[in-house]
Amino acid sequence: MKILLTGGAGFIGSHLLERLLSRGDRVTVVDDLNEYYDPALKRANLNKARKAGTFLFIERDIQAGLADLLDVDLVVHLAARAGVRPSLADPELYHAVNVGGTLRLLEDARRANVRKLIFASSSSVYGDHPELPFREEAGPLDPISPYGATKLIGEMYLRVYARLHGIHATALRFFTVYGPRHRPDMAIRSFAEKILRGEEISVFGDGSTERDYTYIDDILQGVLAAIDRDDAFEIYNLGESRTVPLALLIELLEKNLGRAAKIRRLPAQPGDVRRTYASIEKARTNLGYIPQVPIEEGIRRFAAWLTASR
Repeated sequence: MKILLTGGAGFIGSHLLERLLSRGDRVTVVDDLNEYYDPALKRANLNKARKAGTFLFIERDIQAGLADLLDVDLVVHLAARAGVRPSLADPELYHAVNVGGTLRLLEDARRANVRKLIFASSSSVYGDHPELPFREEAGPLDPISPYGATKLIGEMYLRVYARLHGIHATALRFFTVYGPRHRPDMAIRSFAEKILRGEEISVFGDGSTERDYTYIDDILQGVLAAIDRDDAFEIYNLGESRTVPLALLIELLEKNLGRAAKIRRLPAQPGDVRRTYASIEKARTNLGYIPQVPIEEGIRRFAAWLTASR
Protein backbone atom coordinates (compact mmCIF):
# COMPACT_ATOMS: atom_id res chain seq x y z
CA MET A 1 0.00 0.00 0.00
CA LYS A 2 1.23 3.53 -0.81
CA ILE A 3 0.82 5.73 2.25
CA LEU A 4 1.43 9.40 3.02
CA LEU A 5 2.21 9.80 6.72
CA THR A 6 2.15 13.33 8.11
CA GLY A 7 3.92 13.96 11.41
CA GLY A 8 5.96 10.83 10.86
CA ALA A 9 9.04 12.07 12.72
CA GLY A 10 7.19 12.41 16.01
CA PHE A 11 6.69 9.98 18.87
CA ILE A 12 3.64 8.13 17.56
CA GLY A 13 4.46 8.75 13.91
CA SER A 14 7.93 7.22 13.99
CA HIS A 15 6.67 4.08 15.73
CA LEU A 16 3.87 3.77 13.17
CA LEU A 17 6.38 4.31 10.36
CA GLU A 18 8.42 1.34 11.59
CA ARG A 19 5.35 -0.88 11.65
CA LEU A 20 4.26 0.17 8.17
CA LEU A 21 7.72 -0.42 6.73
CA SER A 22 8.06 -3.80 8.42
CA ARG A 23 4.87 -5.02 6.77
CA GLY A 24 5.92 -3.81 3.32
CA ASP A 25 4.00 -0.57 2.84
CA ARG A 26 5.58 2.19 0.74
CA VAL A 27 5.62 5.32 2.86
CA THR A 28 6.24 9.01 2.23
CA VAL A 29 6.77 10.95 5.46
CA VAL A 30 6.04 14.67 5.85
CA ASP A 31 7.16 16.55 8.95
CA ASP A 32 8.22 20.17 9.42
CA LEU A 33 10.63 19.32 12.29
CA ASN A 34 9.45 22.42 14.13
CA GLU A 35 10.95 23.75 17.36
CA TYR A 36 8.11 22.68 19.67
CA TYR A 37 10.73 20.30 21.01
CA ASP A 38 14.28 19.56 19.88
CA PRO A 39 14.25 18.68 16.15
CA ALA A 40 17.30 16.48 16.79
CA LEU A 41 15.02 14.07 18.67
CA LYS A 42 12.74 13.87 15.63
CA ARG A 43 15.67 13.24 13.30
CA ALA A 44 16.81 10.49 15.66
CA ASN A 45 13.32 8.97 15.46
CA LEU A 46 13.58 8.89 11.66
CA ASN A 47 17.02 7.30 11.84
CA LYS A 48 15.64 4.52 14.06
CA ALA A 49 12.79 3.95 11.61
CA ARG A 50 15.24 3.57 8.71
CA LYS A 51 16.37 0.29 10.26
CA ALA A 52 12.95 -1.10 9.33
CA GLY A 53 13.12 -0.09 5.67
CA THR A 54 13.43 2.74 3.19
CA PHE A 55 11.04 5.65 2.91
CA LEU A 56 10.88 9.12 1.36
CA PHE A 57 11.11 12.03 3.79
CA ILE A 58 9.88 15.52 2.92
CA GLU A 59 10.49 18.38 5.37
CA ARG A 60 7.42 20.59 4.94
CA ASP A 61 4.72 22.40 6.88
CA ILE A 62 1.33 20.90 6.08
CA GLN A 63 -0.05 24.42 5.66
CA ALA A 64 2.06 24.71 2.50
CA GLY A 65 0.01 21.97 0.81
CA LEU A 66 0.78 18.38 -0.08
CA ALA A 67 -0.86 18.10 -3.51
CA ASP A 68 2.32 16.84 -5.17
CA LEU A 69 2.58 13.93 -2.71
CA LEU A 70 -0.93 12.50 -2.98
CA ASP A 71 -0.46 9.74 -5.52
CA VAL A 72 -1.21 7.34 -2.67
CA ASP A 73 -3.82 4.84 -1.49
CA LEU A 74 -4.12 6.30 1.98
CA VAL A 75 -3.21 9.33 4.10
CA VAL A 76 -2.47 8.94 7.81
CA HIS A 77 -2.66 12.45 9.22
CA LEU A 78 -0.81 12.73 12.54
CA ALA A 79 0.80 16.15 12.03
CA ALA A 80 -0.46 18.74 14.52
CA ARG A 81 0.56 21.21 17.15
CA ALA A 82 0.19 19.15 20.33
CA GLY A 83 -0.32 19.97 23.98
CA VAL A 84 -3.11 21.56 25.99
CA ARG A 85 -1.17 24.18 27.95
CA PRO A 86 0.84 25.55 24.98
CA SER A 87 -2.43 25.96 23.07
CA LEU A 88 -3.61 28.39 25.76
CA ALA A 89 -0.58 30.56 25.06
CA ASP A 90 -0.90 30.56 21.25
CA PRO A 91 -4.38 29.52 20.12
CA GLU A 92 -3.99 31.18 16.73
CA LEU A 93 -1.01 28.97 15.87
CA TYR A 94 -2.93 25.86 16.95
CA HIS A 95 -5.90 26.84 14.83
CA ALA A 96 -3.72 27.60 11.81
CA VAL A 97 -1.90 24.27 11.90
CA ASN A 98 -4.50 21.88 13.28
CA VAL A 99 -7.56 23.30 11.56
CA GLY A 100 -6.14 25.18 8.57
CA GLY A 101 -3.55 22.53 7.83
CA THR A 102 -6.10 19.72 8.06
CA LEU A 103 -8.56 21.54 5.82
CA ARG A 104 -5.81 22.21 3.26
CA LEU A 105 -4.91 18.51 3.31
CA LEU A 106 -8.55 17.48 2.84
CA GLU A 107 -8.90 19.82 -0.13
CA ASP A 108 -5.69 18.49 -1.69
CA ALA A 109 -6.90 14.93 -1.07
CA ARG A 110 -10.27 15.68 -2.67
CA ARG A 111 -8.63 17.08 -5.79
CA ALA A 112 -6.26 14.11 -6.00
CA ASN A 113 -9.10 11.60 -5.57
CA VAL A 114 -7.54 10.08 -2.44
CA ARG A 115 -9.99 7.47 -1.24
CA LYS A 116 -9.09 7.11 2.43
CA LEU A 117 -7.74 9.20 5.33
CA ILE A 118 -6.97 8.38 8.98
CA PHE A 119 -6.97 11.36 11.36
CA ALA A 120 -5.32 11.54 14.79
CA SER A 121 -7.83 13.12 17.14
CA SER A 122 -7.66 13.32 20.92
CA SER A 123 -9.49 12.58 24.14
CA SER A 124 -9.31 16.36 24.65
CA VAL A 125 -12.44 16.72 22.51
CA TYR A 126 -14.51 15.43 25.45
CA GLY A 127 -13.38 18.09 27.92
CA ASP A 128 -14.84 17.38 31.36
CA HIS A 129 -17.72 15.36 30.00
CA PRO A 130 -19.88 14.16 32.91
CA GLU A 131 -20.68 10.71 31.50
CA LEU A 132 -18.04 8.05 32.13
CA PRO A 133 -16.54 6.27 30.36
CA PHE A 134 -16.33 8.60 27.35
CA ARG A 135 -18.27 7.14 24.43
CA GLU A 136 -17.84 8.16 20.81
CA GLU A 137 -21.54 9.01 20.49
CA ALA A 138 -21.51 11.20 23.62
CA GLY A 139 -22.77 14.70 23.23
CA PRO A 140 -22.58 17.55 23.31
CA LEU A 141 -18.78 17.57 23.39
CA ASP A 142 -17.28 20.46 25.30
CA PRO A 143 -13.47 20.80 24.96
CA ILE A 144 -11.94 23.20 27.48
CA SER A 145 -8.72 24.05 25.62
CA PRO A 146 -7.91 25.47 22.18
CA TYR A 147 -6.09 22.23 21.41
CA GLY A 148 -9.20 20.16 22.12
CA ALA A 149 -11.32 22.56 20.07
CA THR A 150 -9.01 22.26 17.06
CA LYS A 151 -9.20 18.47 17.16
CA LEU A 152 -12.99 18.54 17.34
CA ILE A 153 -13.16 20.93 14.37
CA GLY A 154 -10.83 18.59 12.47
CA GLU A 155 -13.24 15.72 13.11
CA MET A 156 -16.12 17.84 11.84
CA TYR A 157 -14.28 18.63 8.61
CA LEU A 158 -13.56 14.93 8.15
CA ARG A 159 -17.25 14.15 8.49
CA VAL A 160 -18.15 16.84 5.94
CA TYR A 161 -15.61 15.63 3.39
CA ALA A 162 -16.71 12.04 3.88
CA ARG A 163 -20.31 13.03 3.24
CA LEU A 164 -19.74 15.45 0.35
CA HIS A 165 -16.78 13.92 -1.45
CA GLY A 166 -16.77 10.23 -0.54
CA ILE A 167 -13.41 10.25 1.23
CA HIS A 168 -13.47 7.29 3.61
CA ALA A 169 -12.37 8.94 6.83
CA THR A 170 -11.63 7.61 10.31
CA ALA A 171 -10.90 9.74 13.37
CA LEU A 172 -9.00 8.05 16.19
CA ARG A 173 -9.28 9.66 19.62
CA PHE A 174 -5.98 8.90 21.36
CA PHE A 175 -5.96 8.79 25.17
CA THR A 176 -2.62 9.98 26.67
CA VAL A 177 -0.14 7.88 24.73
CA TYR A 178 3.25 7.04 26.29
CA GLY A 179 6.24 4.77 25.77
CA PRO A 180 9.76 4.83 24.33
CA ARG A 181 10.52 8.10 22.44
CA HIS A 182 7.85 9.84 24.49
CA ARG A 183 7.73 13.59 23.84
CA PRO A 184 9.88 15.45 26.39
CA ASP A 185 7.08 17.89 27.24
CA MET A 186 4.63 15.17 28.31
CA ALA A 187 4.17 14.53 32.02
CA ILE A 188 5.48 10.97 32.15
CA ARG A 189 8.80 11.75 30.48
CA SER A 190 9.18 15.16 32.07
CA PHE A 191 8.57 13.72 35.54
CA ALA A 192 10.91 10.78 34.92
CA GLU A 193 13.76 12.97 33.68
CA LYS A 194 13.47 15.26 36.68
CA ILE A 195 13.25 12.38 39.14
CA LEU A 196 16.46 10.92 37.70
CA ARG A 197 18.17 14.33 38.00
CA GLY A 198 16.93 14.83 41.55
CA GLU A 199 14.88 17.88 40.58
CA GLU A 200 11.42 18.88 41.75
CA ILE A 201 8.42 17.89 39.68
CA SER A 202 5.50 20.32 39.49
CA VAL A 203 2.16 18.77 40.38
CA PHE A 204 -0.78 20.99 39.54
CA GLY A 205 -3.67 20.48 41.93
CA ASP A 206 -3.89 17.84 44.64
CA GLY A 207 -2.79 14.85 42.52
CA SER A 208 -6.30 13.46 42.21
CA THR A 209 -6.66 14.12 38.48
CA GLU A 210 -6.95 10.88 36.48
CA ARG A 211 -5.87 9.89 33.00
CA ASP A 212 -6.46 6.92 30.76
CA TYR A 213 -2.82 6.22 29.86
CA THR A 214 -2.29 4.15 26.71
CA TYR A 215 0.94 2.38 25.82
CA ILE A 216 2.29 3.04 22.32
CA ASP A 217 2.04 -0.61 21.20
CA ASP A 218 -1.69 -0.61 21.97
CA ILE A 219 -2.23 2.62 20.05
CA LEU A 220 -0.41 1.15 17.06
CA GLN A 221 -2.63 -1.93 17.21
CA GLY A 222 -5.67 0.32 16.82
CA VAL A 223 -4.18 2.54 14.12
CA LEU A 224 -3.13 -0.42 11.97
CA ALA A 225 -6.57 -1.99 12.34
CA ALA A 226 -8.19 1.26 11.21
CA ILE A 227 -5.84 1.42 8.22
CA ASP A 228 -6.87 -2.08 7.18
CA ARG A 229 -10.61 -1.52 7.71
CA ASP A 230 -12.78 0.28 5.15
CA ASP A 231 -15.17 2.58 7.02
CA ALA A 232 -17.05 5.32 5.16
CA PHE A 233 -16.79 7.48 8.29
CA GLU A 234 -16.16 6.43 11.87
CA ILE A 235 -14.75 7.71 15.13
CA TYR A 236 -13.00 5.37 17.57
CA ASN A 237 -11.58 5.80 21.06
CA LEU A 238 -8.16 4.22 21.57
CA GLY A 239 -7.31 3.96 25.26
CA GLU A 240 -6.55 1.39 27.94
CA SER A 241 -10.05 2.00 29.33
CA ARG A 242 -8.82 2.55 32.86
CA THR A 243 -8.31 5.70 34.91
CA VAL A 244 -5.05 6.18 36.79
CA PRO A 245 -4.69 8.94 39.44
CA LEU A 246 -1.68 11.19 39.05
CA ALA A 247 -0.48 10.16 42.50
CA LEU A 248 -0.35 6.49 41.41
CA LEU A 249 1.52 7.41 38.22
CA ILE A 250 4.20 9.13 40.30
CA GLU A 251 4.44 6.08 42.58
CA LEU A 252 4.98 3.81 39.57
CA LEU A 253 7.70 6.10 38.22
CA GLU A 254 9.44 6.13 41.61
CA LYS A 255 9.28 2.34 41.85
CA ASN A 256 10.65 1.71 38.37
CA LEU A 257 13.28 4.45 38.44
CA GLY A 258 14.42 3.51 41.95
CA ARG A 259 14.28 7.09 43.20
CA ALA A 260 11.85 9.22 45.19
CA ALA A 261 10.16 12.18 43.56
CA LYS A 262 10.52 15.67 44.99
CA ILE A 263 7.10 17.22 44.55
CA ARG A 264 6.23 20.88 44.27
CA ARG A 265 2.50 21.47 44.54
CA LEU A 266 0.96 24.23 42.45
CA PRO A 267 -2.60 25.41 41.75
CA ALA A 268 -4.63 23.54 39.15
CA GLN A 269 -4.08 24.78 35.59
CA PRO A 270 -6.73 26.11 33.20
CA GLY A 271 -7.46 23.66 30.38
CA ASP A 272 -6.61 20.55 32.41
CA VAL A 273 -9.52 18.12 32.61
CA ARG A 274 -10.27 16.23 35.83
CA ARG A 275 -10.23 12.77 34.24
CA THR A 276 -10.21 10.88 30.97
CA TYR A 277 -11.68 7.41 30.56
CA ALA A 278 -12.21 5.68 27.21
CA SER A 279 -15.03 3.37 26.32
CA ILE A 280 -13.41 1.00 23.82
CA GLU A 281 -16.37 -1.22 23.05
CA LYS A 282 -16.79 0.21 19.56
CA ALA A 283 -13.07 -0.21 18.76
CA ARG A 284 -13.14 -3.71 20.24
CA THR A 285 -16.12 -4.70 18.07
CA ASN A 286 -15.09 -3.09 14.78
CA LEU A 287 -11.29 -3.04 14.96
CA GLY A 288 -10.62 -6.05 17.18
CA TYR A 289 -8.85 -3.61 19.49
CA ILE A 290 -7.78 -5.17 22.78
CA PRO A 291 -5.13 -3.25 24.75
CA GLN A 292 -2.43 -5.56 26.10
CA VAL A 293 -0.15 -3.34 28.22
CA PRO A 294 -1.48 -2.11 31.59
CA ILE A 295 0.06 0.99 33.14
CA GLU A 296 2.21 -1.05 35.55
CA GLU A 297 3.93 -2.90 32.71
CA GLY A 298 4.00 0.13 30.43
CA ILE A 299 5.81 2.30 32.98
CA ARG A 300 8.27 -0.54 33.61
CA ARG A 301 9.06 -0.68 29.88
CA PHE A 302 9.24 3.09 29.59
CA ALA A 303 11.56 3.42 32.59
CA ALA A 304 13.84 0.68 31.22
CA TRP A 305 14.05 2.48 27.86
CA LEU A 306 14.72 5.87 29.46
CA THR A 307 17.48 4.67 31.78
CA ALA A 308 19.13 2.69 28.96
CA SER A 309 19.09 5.73 26.65
CA ARG A 310 20.75 8.14 29.10
